[in-house]
Amino acid sequence: MTDVSGMGSRPDDERPVLTNRQGHPVYDNQNQRTVGPRGPATLENYQFLEKISHFDRERIPERVVHARGALSYGYFEAYGTFGDEPISRYTRAKLFQERGKRTDIALRFSTVIGGRDSAETARDPRGFAIKFYTEDGNWDLVGNNLAVFFIRDAIKFPDVIHALKPDPVTFRQDPNRIFDFMSQTPESMHMLVNLFSPRGIPADYRHMQGFGVNTYKWVNAQGETHLVKYHWMPKQGVRSMTEADAAAVQAHDLGHATKDLYEAIERGDYPEWELLVQIMTDDEHPELDFDPLDDTKVWPENDFPPQAVGRIVLNRNVENQFAENEQSAFGTGVLVDGLDFSDDKMLIGRTFSYSDTQRYRVGPNYLQLPVNQTKAACRTNQRDGQMAYFVDTGGENPHVNYEPSIRGGLREAEYAHPDEVGPTITGRLTRKRIPRTNDYKQAGQRYLLMDDWERDDLVRNFVANLKQCDRAIQERMVWHFLLVEDDLGLRVGEGLGITPDDVAGLEPLRSQDLTEEDRDRLAKLGRNGPRDVEGLKMTHCVPNERAVHAEQ
Repeated sequence: MTDVSGMGSRPDDERPVLTNRQGHPVYDNQNQRTVGPRGPATLENYQFLEKISHFDRERIPERVVHARGALSYGYFEAYGTFGDEPISRYTRAKLFQERGKRTDIALRFSTVIGGRDSAETARDPRGFAIKFYTEDGNWDLVGNNLAVFFIRDAIKFPDVIHALKPDPVTFRQDPNRIFDFMSQTPESMHMLVNLFSPRGIPADYRHMQGFGVNTYKWVNAQGETHLVKYHWMPKQGVRSMTEADAAAVQAHDLGHATKDLYEAIERGDYPEWELLVQIMTDDEHPELDFDPLDDTKVWPENDFPPQAVGRIVLNRNVENQFAENEQSAFGTGVLVDGLDFSDDKMLIGRTFSYSDTQRYRVGPNYLQLPVNQTKAACRTNQRDGQMAYFVDTGGENPHVNYEPSIRGGLREAEYAHPDEVGPTITGRLTRKRIPRTNDYKQAGQRYLLMDDWERDDLVRNFVANLKQCDRAIQERMVWHFLLVEDDLGLRVGEGLGITPDDVAGLEPLRSQDLTEEDRDRLAKLGRNGPRDVEGLKMTHCVPNERAVHAEQ
């Protein structure tokens, strides 16, 4: 099969060639350089580093994304077990080990695309970022409310956010821009089916799910590793809003979710979430029809049942919004012993980007701010920089701010655990997608598992937005939706005046590898029978709480 992992250009394409700021032509703007198609990203990814570094500095002074948010404090309480087993079998992270052990936390909810003063009723992913102040230092778990993301490789992150942000000329969020990008990015279908359903507008923060989205690893005392996914389930239940619900709320309040959270905590109605974890062995899992490192996918519950490992309670509000909320800083690279990275390409990219943007946005000493400070002992040889207001406690000799030294400076810690963990990784340096993509199957499953009113709302939202798009974009999106699920494609097509025959002649995108199931559906566009919904209910991939209408 011919490799089409990069979009490339056709010989007769007369458009100008994309370059970087050095004038170098960009031959692959879709994939980072990795060790093998699914291996770790290499540090000398010059095009990616230049692209993401510039992207991190595009806004002053608010966050590029997640600008509007609300932070509260509370605690995490561990259950000490994973199912019927001691959790120590899977991870040595101290905060999980003892039943009833409590760890202080800060939790920031946010919207993604809008600015600091935007409406909290917007159809937008919601951020769900938690800072655990553990005895071994801080652990940040940064996720969203929809379980998956638009893209699977971080080199596309600036592009997807640019498409979702306001037009640089009109400064209006434009469906034509959004679906132009999404129509050329079929991996986004799963996220779009979630985002444009009622789950795309949570009723408020207290009734919102949270998901780690990326795949991480747990490491036990023997150095054995497992892949994990994190899920936060609100004990208050899940509530969502339709466009009509949201319009009624927005008519009176742009910050209803922040208000609801603040007032609930002030009256002692402390919101709670339970942390559930899915786990699988640390290998490539060729038996699955998706790659467990793909953040556009979720893991089937019947194969990887979520287990509750603890809960969080929010019981204190901030005293100063700027100092504690606006200057709070989270990063996917902030892990403690017993927790580790997988080779998820979005996770590796986010790990560089998040810390980099905090240094730019808040300053090189952002970790000295109280909301970001670790409660564990902090002794570094780092010095000075903008806004430094104290020196980390050093060794016995204040003259020695380097290591190694025999003059009373700091020393390396002793490491009691194996320093080689996980499977052996081999591969050629390359720029390729992960081999198993399957862009449509889980999106179709999500659609079929919705209640009737949720499907009606999803179709209505797609039609309303796509009516503002160019005909070619409409046709490609209907083509994608027919591959997701016939009923979805037929209904959206009907609303746009587009039939399966109108799109039957479209070829797959040059960046696509279709599965055999996709090719079969493509050959019968608009003539596929319904799938087995009851069977899907047994294999649904996300903790299956139903979205319900919010009370206005």
